[in-house]
Amino acid sequence: MTRKAATFWPVVAGLLAADCTTKQLAVEHLTPAYTPHDVVGQVVRFTLAYNPGAAFSMTLGDAGVSRWGFTALALVALATLAYVYRSANRNDVLQALAVALITGGALGNLADRVRSARGVVDFIDIGVGGWRFWTFNVADMGVTCGAILLAFVLWRRGRTDAHGPSDRRR
Repeated sequence: MTRKAATFWPVVAGLLAADCTTKQLAVEHLTPAYTPHDVVGQVVRFTLAYNPGAAFSMTLGDAGVSRWGFTALALVALATLAYVYRSANRNDVLQALAVALITGGALGNLADRVRSARGVVDFIDIGVGGWRFWTFNVADMGVTCGAILLAFVLWRRGRTDAHGPSDRRR
């Protein structure tokens, strides 16, 4: 097994399992929905919410259109991620990790979207007083961290390619 595969598959499986498990626990224990449960004062709360749209509650209009439209977009994104994974060097652990985090998160949210018309289960609620960040989940954290890491990996690779091997010491 390549280093790329040895990194990718366990991270995808672990993130997907963690996401599905935490969402199930949220649905079972954080009822009724939209009722905050303080974890660290009011800064970190668990609040069960359902997002029929995409990140930051973006929609494509009607809930049914959004559900299946974002399902189709997720499938296109997963196909693109498969290409990015396959194009990585067999020992490129950082790119494999980045793609795995995005893939695991995308699969977790896709499973919610397909399973229920209510939308993706979100429950992590961070903020101070009335200033709250969007409610999110473990899959969202994977996608965000993976996207940041992938951008860094590609930026670094672009700098190395543009400046040649002599600049790799910087």
